[in-house]
Amino acid sequence: MSKKRPGGESLPSVPSTATGTSPDHEVPAATPAPDPKRWWALAVIALAQLMVILDGTVVNIALPSAQRALGMSDADRQWVITAYTLAFGGLLLLGGRIADLVGRRRTFVIGLAGFAAASALGGAATGPGMLFGARALQGAFAAVLAPSALSLLATTFTDPKERARAFGVYGALAGGGSAVGLIVGGLLTEYLNWRWSLYVNVPIALAALLGAPAFLRDRSGRRGGHLDVPGALLGCGGLLALVYGFSEAEPRGWSSPSVLTPLVAGVVLLTAFVWWQSRAASPLLPLRIVRDRVRAGSLATMGLATIGMFGVFLFLTYYLQVVLGYPPVRTGLAFVPISAGIVIGATQIAARLLPRTAPRTLMSSGMVLAAAGMVLLSSLTVHAQYVTHVLPALLLLGLGMGLTFMPVYATATAGVPAQDAGVASAVLNTVQQMGASLGTVLLNTIATSATGRYLHSHAPGPGADGATLDQGMVHGFSVAYRCSAGVLLLAALVAGLTVWHRTPKHAGNDAPA
Repeated sequence: MSKKRPGGESLPSVPSTATGTSPDHEVPAATPAPDPKRWWALAVIALAQLMVILDGTVVNIALPSAQRALGMSDADRQWVITAYTLAFGGLLLLGGRIADLVGRRRTFVIGLAGFAAASALGGAATGPGMLFGARALQGAFAAVLAPSALSLLATTFTDPKERARAFGVYGALAGGGSAVGLIVGGLLTEYLNWRWSLYVNVPIALAALLGAPAFLRDRSGRRGGHLDVPGALLGCGGLLALVYGFSEAEPRGWSSPSVLTPLVAGVVLLTAFVWWQSRAASPLLPLRIVRDRVRAGSLATMGLATIGMFGVFLFLTYYLQVVLGYPPVRTGLAFVPISAGIVIGATQIAARLLPRTAPRTLMSSGMVLAAAGMVLLSSLTVHAQYVTHVLPALLLLGLGMGLTFMPVYATATAGVPAQDAGVASAVLNTVQQMGASLGTVLLNTIATSATGRYLHSHAPGPGADGATLDQGMVHGFSVAYRCSAGVLLLAALVAGLTVWHRTPKHAGNDAPA
């Protein structure tokens, strides 16, 4: 059931458990005056968001150098990436609820300071264990920082046009940060050393820390609120188990007990988490947030989009470096077009159209464009040229991501009561992080299996020459790209069927629920 705000825009009803009153008798809160420092606040929030997203990939190109310097084994090197995603994805819901209880600006500052300290610790690592621990700390503080940043953005911008522009910037950073990370990682690794892929976070965090007290405005934490400890243990434990199981699937195989056990445990724990959230007095994740069809559709679109999109960074990195022989810097620069496409799609197209265009139109169009880019990538060969074959695909992917992510961020956080803004933002970040982790694992497994079958049929003897190996690798990537295109088309369908209203004009106000 929906209700109307002035202007005729439909809003999803908030269940009566959220307010203690019937949704049909709610009175819309008055819109507060705009914060005069809101654009400076956006700059601070954008810096923090860029740092968190960038750190997911900035280490990738530096990883071979770090492995040699610290003497990591091939089996252990994955933990440089996995330690970060485990802590980040598993602790996001807890971080979001802490932001609501303690205060979002306070947790934003704590997250920034902790992330900077963990980055400095990782850059100074003297052994693999120290680096793994620092990466886990980075993920834990990112889980506090990310939902605080998004919820501060949602409650700072209330005018629909300004809100669209702000979320356009945020969506561009969210989508383009991973590609920027590859560029920065290549430059730092080639011209300085691998440690600067971690040290680079320190000046970014310090700049944001200097601006946070001056420009960010937020009410204090919720009085009388309590942290749902059983919910935190069940939810975080379930997510940690799932992320760990997915991360172990590639090296160990899907039938390994080391994979099946955490996956089953994760499903059981998350089922218990949902049951508990329907009964807890102060739930970690109020189920009213995800029961709304429009918000659930936006979350599903984000999850499918990240599943289909994030494998492209891994596959293209190997394609450019191993098959085409690009050095690290050139590999990083090759991703500039996708970043440019995201910025244009989010800030110049989606942000301008969202105030007068249904979000589902932008989301579905973006996913169709991205799927077309994936289809182009699936036709790559070992002799393909960057300008004629790779560049057009990257531009389509970038535009598609920008058109999709910006309205998803705006719609998924719209209409949420102010005291739930942190946890709602955490849910969206969790879906994105889990989608990226799951997509990378699944698509990499698909690509590896397809490569193995190709080599078995084309080189049945004891070994294959370099040309055959390259052809097998490219064949595996092509199969994975086609699967990605199918997932992205499914995301377009989900958005078209579920996101059926415009973004609320005054979503995210710090008004009582």
